[in-house]
Amino acid sequence: MSSPAILLFDIDGVIRDVAGSYRRALQVTVEHYSGWQPMAADIDALKAEGCWNNDWDASLELLRRHENDVPSRSELIEVFSGFYFGGDPEGDPAEWQGFIGDEPLLVTRAFFDELTRHDIRWGFVSGAEPPSARYVLQQRLDLKDPPLIAMGDAPDKPDPTGLIRLAEQMAAGEVPHWIAYIGDTVADVQTVLNARKRRPELPWRSLAVAPPHVTDVSTYHRQLQDAGADRIVGATRELLPMLLDELAP
Repeated sequence: MSSPAILLFDIDGVIRDVAGSYRRALQVTVEHYSGWQPMAADIDALKAEGCWNNDWDASLELLRRHENDVPSRSELIEVFSGFYFGGDPEGDPAEWQGFIGDEPLLVTRAFFDELTRHDIRWGFVSGAEPPSARYVLQQRLDLKDPPLIAMGDAPDKPDPTGLIRLAEQMAAGEVPHWIAYIGDTVADVQTVLNARKRRPELPWRSLAVAPPHVTDVSTYHRQLQDAGADRIVGATRELLPMLLDELAP
């Protein structure tokens, strides 16, 4: 292949199912402060607006819309992290007792080995906290030092700074055949569209997938398409055949 193909992944809803972890932490954090627990549909509707990718900010926004007394962001983060990690985020993952232990994986290590075998360069651009991202990638999937942009490494999506930075790093001066990013939210799609505006000379492609908790998949897919996704994938593990077709001469 004369030019590299680059595939970048979101993590939550794409690599792991966070309905019972991050989503659950969001729900119980809001309930902790307000007595009201948002349903999955409430969270999906908020995230469909495209500007609430960060679950701490999403929690605060739901509280603002349903409760007058809103805690400080730092206070909410402490409560949220207590539910999600159940221990020191920078400590030994073996000691975590929180919801992070309830995250089914959506792909296996073999999936990434197969991408590598087909000369597809891969990495991750996620809004997840670095300890959480490293835990799923390095400890659970056994990936060795995977290219990663996590929370705090770049502005939050849909700002494309992190996506562009990692794509350029992985291109290593070559002109890519394509740069694809797969995510599960409108904000992920908008991140690619914003990268296309900022760096129009690069071959950006937005791939999108519905996270496992979604029940009305067709409506969710339509929202992603309406937001500008180039291709909808049924599941992350189904990516490879489509990608190989894209790479065909």
